[in-house]
Amino acid sequence: MRRRRIFYFFYELFSSFEGTVGFVILCLLVFCAIFAPLIAPYNPYDITQRGRRLQPPSKRHIMGTDWYGADIFSQIVYGTRTSLTVGALTALGVTVVGGLLGVVAATFGKGIDALIMRTVDFVMVLPGLPIMVMILTYLGSSFWTLVFVLVIFGWAGVSRVVRAIVLSEKKRGYVEAAFCAGASKWYIIRKHLLPASYPVLAVNAAFSAAGAMLAEAGLSFLGFSDPRVVSWGKMLSLARTCNALVLGAWWWIVFPGLAIFLASFSIMSLGVASERILNPKISNRRE
Repeated sequence: MRRRRIFYFFYELFSSFEGTVGFVILCLLVFCAIFAPLIAPYNPYDITQRGRRLQPPSKRHIMGTDWYGADIFSQIVYGTRTSLTVGALTALGVTVVGGLLGVVAATFGKGIDALIMRTVDFVMVLPGLPIMVMILTYLGSSFWTLVFVLVIFGWAGVSRVVRAIVLSEKKRGYVEAAFCAGASKWYIIRKHLLPASYPVLAVNAAFSAAGAMLAEAGLSFLGFSDPRVVSWGKMLSLARTCNALVLGAWWWIVFPGLAIFLASFSIMSLGVASERILNPKISNRRE
């Protein structure tokens, strides 16, 4: 039965334009991230592999070079690792934390429910960007600090949605029968309530990954990036600092911006296609 569901999901995914395009683009990005040393003609971390600065696209540098003579294409290929890793880890953290807290709040109720929901309300009304900047300034702009901050500000919405689903699922007969049979709450959470929220968690994970990639690029553009890694937002930040537009180095801005767009677009497309497949109400409404 589970294999049939997986087969049906991928069949429907590739039957839609958004799912096919998003999947193909994402596979290309993952391929670039895994085999970056083989694809990139230069190592952006090696300062000896630098050419003439601000060179336009050519046969030697297909996307040109930056102010420091580093190859733009090589930086974009290596930056894929940073962007996808941030998106994947943030999506995983948001899904696990938000999903578990939402299920626990709906299952145990009363004081635990009130405590978790008031925490959700508090997190959701916080001004995200200023506090993110403040935390990164105080703790340092490391890779793991950035992921931690994105998870902290991303789990609340998922938790509220999962709680609503579990509260509705608790009223179903098979869950009440499990309670009457003496099953523990943790058993019911693991076997019945948490699986009911899997479709919503999968869709929210896709949207969280895309949002995290855009947030990482934005924070890197503002200068809050790990100086030890190459990222697309950091490339745009350096382009702004070195006045790339004034110098006519359009390639230094266009290609990193296009990479950010394609990465977020692919995951958002997969999220839209997955939501249409996993939520029958949306499919019926569009038909």
